[in-house]
Amino acid sequence: MSDPINDLSRRGFLAGAPAAIGTAAPAVPIPASPHASHGIVILIDRNDPHVMGHAISYSANLSKHFASKRQTLPIEVVANGQGIDIFRADRSQLKEPLAAVRQMYPNIAFSMCASSKAIAEAKENITIQLIDGAQLVPFGIGRVAELQMKGWAYIHG
Repeated sequence: MSDPINDLSRRGFLAGAPAAIGTAAPAVPIPASPHASHGIVILIDRNDPHVMGHAISYSANLSKHFASKRQTLPIEVVANGQGIDIFRADRSQLKEPLAAVRQMYPNIAFSMCASSKAIAEAKENITIQLIDGAQLVPFGIGRVAELQMKGWAYIHG
């Protein structure tokens, strides 16, 4: 079985990147940017480390691709349903790569579905903390639809 962290490193975008892990940031809704009429939204809706690793790799590679064309494009990775584990401080297997991506590519945002979080909290009888840099949106799939309606490209992780 492959190791998602090493798979990400082998893709090259984490080479030499710091691997600091921060503390969980306060979870606040991300307002829709009135100026961002073009961007890329990546949906993660499965608790599969391979899929999650690819989605994070996609975000970094897309950022590098557009930077090579002297363009900065907003990219948002949205975790919904079972995919919220990627941004959970207690469960994410990708904390270090996510921290590195956040530091290297400030145009990439991480969003977690607040509805999915509330369901998981009720089921597990715990309070879920988010990894550093992840924020809540009211409904993950609603966030994806909202961004698509603004002209953002959609990628399913």
